[in-house]
Amino acid sequence: MTTLHTPPETTATPDGSDLSLWPASTRCLPGGDLSVGGVPITGIADRFGTPVYLLDEGEVRARCRAYRRAFPDAGVFYAAKAFLSRAMVRWADEEGLGLDVCSAGELRLAVTAGFPPGDMVLHGNAKSPHDLETALRLGVGRVVIDSPSEIARLAAALGPDGRQKVMIRVAPGISAGGHDKIRTGTEDQKFGLAISDGSAQHAVARVLDRPELQLTGLHCHLGSQISSVKPYATAVRRMVGLMARIRDAHGVVLPELDLGGGHAVAYRPGERALDVDRLARTVRAALADSCAAARLPVPRLLVEPGRAVVGPAGVALYRVLAVKHTGERLFVAVDGGMGDNPRPALYGVRYTPRLVGRLPAAAPRAVTVVGRHCEAGDVLAADAGLPGDVRPGDLLAVPVSGAYHLSMASGYNLVGRPPVVAVTEGRARLLVRRETAADFRSRDVGL
Repeated sequence: MTTLHTPPETTATPDGSDLSLWPASTRCLPGGDLSVGGVPITGIADRFGTPVYLLDEGEVRARCRAYRRAFPDAGVFYAAKAFLSRAMVRWADEEGLGLDVCSAGELRLAVTAGFPPGDMVLHGNAKSPHDLETALRLGVGRVVIDSPSEIARLAAALGPDGRQKVMIRVAPGISAGGHDKIRTGTEDQKFGLAISDGSAQHAVARVLDRPELQLTGLHCHLGSQISSVKPYATAVRRMVGLMARIRDAHGVVLPELDLGGGHAVAYRPGERALDVDRLARTVRAALADSCAAARLPVPRLLVEPGRAVVGPAGVALYRVLAVKHTGERLFVAVDGGMGDNPRPALYGVRYTPRLVGRLPAAAPRAVTVVGRHCEAGDVLAADAGLPGDVRPGDLLAVPVSGAYHLSMASGYNLVGRPPVVAVTEGRARLLVRRETAADFRSRDVGL
């Protein structure tokens, strides 16, 4: 699934299997198995154990290239918070993407993998002194200022002879996104500086007054899982309007505009994904029209996709541990859960698990797939359609599991986070090993 537009209602194989959510390399195999990247899924589970994440390298690279084609004159920065590993850093670098990082940890990992720090953007609503020190020491390309206090702290850390390119994150007052907790363009959340109360304009004036800081442009991020292009066009108009006011007040023409990411992917058949080609056309047109009306040169555009690059390239594999009826519900418990995927508990996200590795003998029925963690809210998939004969030992595969799973995973119940396995051209290799009991013990240093 590498076209980056809304999938059809169904993309069925000759045996009737719906693979619309799966990587484009997915194929049906005899006996109910599937292959991704030329590697049988059951072989991944047998070799690496479960839970395990597989990541289709070809799908990731194809999605990077699709963004470069859609935005040939823009800067495309992969949002590392979606998923980060040294291999992912290398893929993004080789495909010509920059990197959007949110901490010293993400920044250091990328640098150790060979990524040029000048091609990175550092975000964060509450950057620690360590974050800023690391960014300045390693030479990060841009720091996105998110609060007034960062201006003085950053200038002081630079010293009188230092110089750093910065952007200012603006809250443009736009509500967009798939859930209240992932809407970040409004003025009632923690990110950015509002236009309506003058906070953004005041920050601009303060930055322009600091010779250590070079203001290259404005940044906004509207939210996540945005499936319509309209909010982005509205954001362009509001941001260009602010850029025009900055020119009029300070005589400064800003050369860059970063629209962030938040591009939706489909987690269930029939859900809308953001059409990235349409987004690019819409944003370019809105930018050209708004700049012409404001008599401004068109700034260089930056975008920051994360989920849309890596989400549909990932598949999570679980073993069924227990099946039981409770009242009128059939619960299917697996060997992972909210420890490796907290998104259903946080946002109510719904997934589409699939039985792989055998042919079912019963028709599908609605089941609730739950995790092994000691929480009633540890539900991975509510009302999932699975065969009525699902039983312990079965293998379940959950597509669209590449983003915000492992990166948000926890050590709850000391279960340990799953490994990540890359598949490509019939080969599988370990990218991130499984977290073990020894890892937990090594951090526990007190008696």
